[in-house]
Amino acid sequence: MSTLKEKHNQHIFTITTELDPPKSASSSVTEAQVVKVAPYVDAVNIADCPMAKMRMSPIALSSIIQSRYQVESIFHLTCRDRNVIGLQAELLGAYALGVHNILTLTGDPPSIGDHPDAKGVFEVDSTGLIEIAKALNEGHDIMGHELGEAADFYIGTTANPGADDLDKEIRRLEGKKKAGAQFIQTQPIYDIRQAENFLAAAKDLSLPILFGIVPLKSFKMANYLNSHVPGIFIPPAVMKAMETGGRETGIALSRELVQALRDIHADGAHLMPVNDVDAVAEICRTHK
Repeated sequence: MSTLKEKHNQHIFTITTELDPPKSASSSVTEAQVVKVAPYVDAVNIADCPMAKMRMSPIALSSIIQSRYQVESIFHLTCRDRNVIGLQAELLGAYALGVHNILTLTGDPPSIGDHPDAKGVFEVDSTGLIEIAKALNEGHDIMGHELGEAADFYIGTTANPGADDLDKEIRRLEGKKKAGAQFIQTQPIYDIRQAENFLAAAKDLSLPILFGIVPLKSFKMANYLNSHVPGIFIPPAVMKAMETGGRETGIALSRELVQALRDIHADGAHLMPVNDVDAVAEICRTHK
């Protein structure tokens, strides 16, 4: 079975999705979600205490998913909770468990989560974490000390195609590629022209780009995202469709976006179903 990295190297369109770990000592809830999405995706992202809310380790959960369901995982790792010693230890442990795809993130501050008095570490940011993963791939730690065996992580980073200053966003990505980033997953898009513009701007990066899609559930949701979330632009035609439509309309629009991404030869789509795991199968069923 080809890995996500091999598929990207072969320019195969890939679909990933994102799941939150449970606030539980049991992984059964997330495992049930994996069963639903596994036939339709190339990899499952597992978040790292999203919104600074304590959850099960994404590395442990990713290992369970890969071993039990034979679907690749991409574990998120933030700089919020660990210093550089801890980050390197987590990465080496993940690699030993066979979890080799990583999405590097700075992380949300603890103040917004369910442990608001916890101390955020942030010894490095996401670019620093990329450098750490790259060093381990090269067979040494960030102090230059040799490892007994090198890792081989597939290192992901994030981007915002709707950034107000797209040139600045591309420069930021150039720095991340130099640090060692190997693929990109983006914030949500709802306009294929935005994806086309971003692909053109990022062409010289030569990195696989998976465009984020959050399926709309209602006009209220669409209006909130369009009005209050920086970097998200929902075209008037989509807003109009959602005025009289609901979840089914949002699914149909997401399905059209996935096809449009295929048509413009993007590298893939990253589906963020926001607790509506059934939407993944409904969007992808005609594409796999």
